[in-house]
This record gives sequence, C-alpha cells and structure tokens, in this order.
Amino acid sequence: MATLAATGKDMHGEAGFLEALGVRSVLDAGCGTGRVAIELARRGLEAVGVDADPGMLSAARAKAPELEWVLADLSDFTLPDADGPGVRRFDAAVLAGNVMIFVVPGTEGAVLARTAAHLHPGGLVVAGFQLVAGRLSLEHYDEMASAAGLTLADRFATWDRDPWTDGGDYAVSVHRLGRS
Repeated sequence: MATLAATGKDMHGEAGFLEALGVRSVLDAGCGTGRVAIELARRGLEAVGVDADPGMLSAARAKAPELEWVLADLSDFTLPDADGPGVRRFDAAVLAGNVMIFVVPGTEGAVLARTAAHLHPGGLVVAGFQLVAGRLSLEHYDEMASAAGLTLADRFATWDRDPWTDGGDYAVSVHRLGRS
C-alpha cells in the first residue's frame, strides 16, 4: 500500500466512494487493519470496524484507539444497540478489500444477511471484489444479496466509479436494503 501511495495513487477510493453516497455512519465489515474505517472517521463519518482476525484488529486499535473495533465472525455477529434493545444500525456497510471472496466458503449468504441486519431501512451494502473463475460470481452474489433483502442499486468497475461492463475482473456493487 505504501508503495502505491508513493506513486500518487489515491489509497482511499473506498472512503471517497462512501462519502459521495451521503451516508453518515458506516460499518466496515472485514475491516482488517482499519485503513478504510480510519479514513472514514478522518472525513467525519461514524465508522465501526468488525473483523475475525485479532492480529488485524490489534493493528487497527494501535493506529486509531479512539475508534470502535469489534472482534467477530461476519457470518454470525450482532452489534447491540447502545440505546436499547435490538441491533445497532448504520447508513451503510462496506466490504472492501475482497472481503467477500476471503470469507469461509459457504458463509457468503450469512455474511450478507448479518451485514444487512445492521442497516437502517434503505441502508446500503457496498462490496468490491475480484471476479475470478471458480470464486464468487456476481450472479451468485446478487442472488444472496436478494435473499438478504437487498436490491441492486448500482454497479461499477472500480471504486472511482468507472462504468461496469460485463466481463470485467472487478466489481463494486451497491445494494439497498428493501425493494426499490
């Protein structure tokens, strides 16, 4: 990442993408070392990171101890609402950095369902991942998103909003909670 940043490449395309959606709170699902959540917070958005890897979360906490970092499996997590019973809700959730192709195979639908359960009505799930033969296809991803109550709102080829074309090798999908 540091090498790419040194070339002048924008290393925060995901945060810029989410900020442009006009959301105020974001669940960074599969946050890793916190790069996206930290940048979102720097831009004034509420960001909470969730990851199953304690080492990654330790690195995130070291970089931004003021943010909330939660150790949990994305296929079965629940963040309680601090204001009362129920689940904490966000305007959007982001699954950046190929999260969807790195979760345990067979849990992708559960990951989307648990993520969607943490959205306000009309909230967005934004996921970017590589399209590799034998891995998660967009068709299967869209079917699982639909089963989780999500409707495809838009799709791009990059976090810079380059237009999606069939046959691309990377997709950024925006799904909305609820039917449009």
